[in-house]
Amino acid sequence: MNRKNTGTRMSGKALLFINGEAPKSLPEPELYGLIACTDGAFNYLKQQNFPLEKLDFISGDFDSHTGNDENVYEGKFIFTPDQDKTDFHKALEIILEKRFSEVDVLGGSGGEQDHFLGNLTVAYVFKDRMNIRFYDQFSQYFFIPKNFSLTGIQGRMISLYPFPSAGNIVTKGLNWPLENEDLSIISRLGTRNFAAENEISVTYETGDLLIFIGTPYR
Repeated sequence: MNRKNTGTRMSGKALLFINGEAPKSLPEPELYGLIACTDGAFNYLKQQNFPLEKLDFISGDFDSHTGNDENVYEGKFIFTPDQDKTDFHKALEIILEKRFSEVDVLGGSGGEQDHFLGNLTVAYVFKDRMNIRFYDQFSQYFFIPKNFSLTGIQGRMISLYPFPSAGNIVTKGLNWPLENEDLSIISRLGTRNFAAENEISVTYETGDLLIFIGTPYR
């Protein structure tokens, strides 16, 4: 079945827009089985003429959006007033309740940098339950498992960021390899490396690692 021609959304993956820097380009809605946004992201989606009828829900405490469009998008606004959690966190909870565990996130960086750091922390909280990938105009980034490999990225910038530390790291295919080495946010980072080969692999024994891949959203 040609998803573009039929307009049928077939994927088991969710797409979530949150209230960071607005994406420079928007993906095809047909690539996703569920599409959602937080209240602040709803504003920039309207400005970018995103097909809002494709949204499955808009959630948040509505401090960035009043919800005045509720008559137009009846049943799609979900009020989540819990101030102990961010709108991103609460949106992920809803997506998980809807049985989606693969999520592409746009709007996770840029703007106020405390939001960006908070978004990484939220992704960490969900990392064992959901596969969350962030995309912005500079890179894609996500938490990786203890044994990870990727192909087709020769020449791309690769950064390994410990969260907050990772031990006994071994890499292959990177220009500056690691051989049973440790990274920590207070002593040593693994940023600004690059893929010297078409395939790279990363293994580590303890802690957690974020990978940043210098490639635009596709």
